[in-house]
Amino acid sequence: MSIPSKISEYNKALSSYGARLIAVSKTKPKEDLLQAYEAGQRDFGENKVQELADKAESLPKDINWHMIGHLQRNKVKYIAPFVSLIHSVDSPRLAAEINKQAAKYDRTIDCLLQVHIADEATKFVFDEAELKEFLSSEAFANMENIRITGLMGMATNTQDMEQVRQEFRSLKTLAAE
Repeated sequence: MSIPSKISEYNKALSSYGARLIAVSKTKPKEDLLQAYEAGQRDFGENKVQELADKAESLPKDINWHMIGHLQRNKVKYIAPFVSLIHSVDSPRLAAEINKQAAKYDRTIDCLLQVHIADEATKFVFDEAELKEFLSSEAFANMENIRITGLMGMATNTQDMEQVRQEFRSLKTLAAE
């Protein structure tokens, strides 16, 4: 089965669940993205700001661009005019910068808050207490140009699927709270 027909098939199947396929296009040439676009793909994810900005500038304007990697505050300004969803908001300071840059373009940027769920150390995440404190803060209440659409977590890199399931269950529980 060709790539374009697979894309069409996956998108059709996912839409019945209210889900979307995000094509992780990092390191792929623009020609590959254009082929996927012509097959109906509209959501693409990049993990490097410069690559995201370059591709967004030269590819069709109705693409929904997702920032899927760690985002530094000083680089938000490069993607604020067009990014559809930032998957990795890992601190109040980053959220504040996204809000500030979005306001400059009179837009609201959808964001996922990245939460620590893995049994591994990491620097770029909210822990549960920090998340709750941030969401109940006055600073968050005053952020009018970001919309938190969910939580994102990275499970432990393990073959123990029960551990992975438990980590994602904890994320689902936290999201429900």
